[in-house]
Amino acid sequence: MTEGGADTARWVAAEKAHCWHPFTQMRDWCAPESEPLLLVSGQGALLRDAQGRDYIDGNSSIWTNLHGHRHPRIDAALRDQLDLVAHTSFLGFTHPPAAELAQELVALWPGGTLNRVFFSDDGSTAMEAALKMVAQYWQMRGEPERREFVAFSNAYHGDTMGASSLGGIAGFHGRFSAWQFPATHLPDLSGLDALDPAKVAAVVIEPLVQGAAGIRLWPPGMLRELRQWCDRHGVLLIADEVMTGFGRTGTLFACEREGVAPDFLVLAKGLTGGYLPLAATLTTERVFEAFLGGPERTLYYGHSYTANQLGCAAALANLAIFREEKVLDRLQPKIRLMGELLGALRSQGFVREVRQCGFISGIELSREDGTPFAPERFTGARVCQRARHYGLLTRPIRDVVVFMPPYCISEEQLHSAVNALSRAIEEGCV
Repeated sequence: MTEGGADTARWVAAEKAHCWHPFTQMRDWCAPESEPLLLVSGQGALLRDAQGRDYIDGNSSIWTNLHGHRHPRIDAALRDQLDLVAHTSFLGFTHPPAAELAQELVALWPGGTLNRVFFSDDGSTAMEAALKMVAQYWQMRGEPERREFVAFSNAYHGDTMGASSLGGIAGFHGRFSAWQFPATHLPDLSGLDALDPAKVAAVVIEPLVQGAAGIRLWPPGMLRELRQWCDRHGVLLIADEVMTGFGRTGTLFACEREGVAPDFLVLAKGLTGGYLPLAATLTTERVFEAFLGGPERTLYYGHSYTANQLGCAAALANLAIFREEKVLDRLQPKIRLMGELLGALRSQGFVREVRQCGFISGIELSREDGTPFAPERFTGARVCQRARHYGLLTRPIRDVVVFMPPYCISEEQLHSAVNALSRAIEEGCV
């Protein structure tokens, strides 16, 4: 693949003529003056564009990449699996990578907690699986009155219709509300007292931190208190660790930070180290056993690429990297350094707040007097555009700039990335 020249012009022409991007106003994207960034290769924490320019991957390729691009362990696992088979159906068949991966995922939790694994494709479909399991579970238990799902304000749990019903951000889901099932959204735990718990099927939460809400942190102890409320009332707890799973908060799972084992655990993004789409919904043996019996108890839900062998091979290599390279131990000094570097941004006039949880961070921007920028100004997007000039790629959530790099980022690259953010904020906010 060549860099620059005629190939770049051809790719851009094909891109603008035929591609449709998520969360993107395509009128602006396809405008003649628009110059799409064509990424052609990567190595470690860096990505390279078609012009040969390198950038730090400041949002881990939308929060997925953990150990860097072209990690030799994952690359080798995929090549080895390709020598056997790339994909076979998981409907009525099985294969070694899926069996081994399920066993390893279960072993990451205390015995007797999460013992069953249902594979799917991404965070949304893994959440859909959890919702359908919950609904059918209560029907088969003879408690059909438990139909109410409870989520939290500003939540984000995916874009498929079931998952988006739990979403609390109108900009993502409001347009489709007429086609969604009803869900109760609470600002915090205080709203639980107004519910009739006998009608609640499950509560779903992004533990410790809400991602798409703008990296909003929950108060310490909140998750543990929610688990206790669910236990008192026999309500199922769904933990959405699509973003927080696999080390992002400093522990392998966010739930570990408060000693909580949910009834359902939803995983995706980092499951394969950021290589391939694969997701998993973990649940308890108690839930699983309710589905045993005749055909009427079968869970009729699944996907063509469920438990794809390449995805499972990448996920197994990902878990091996955590074990053998002591990833979490080596990450702790970088978490502290990130906090120190981002702390210096707080003195900048356009920085309203810096929020950090482990290796997840968000820089909220505002006018120098603390008031929000006008939404139509797209200040967060402007800052991210400026950051490109200084070798950093990331995306905003409105006027919150997210910084969530791969774990392999060096201390020197961390300094460079935060310096790029500082300069971009000063230039993009004026």
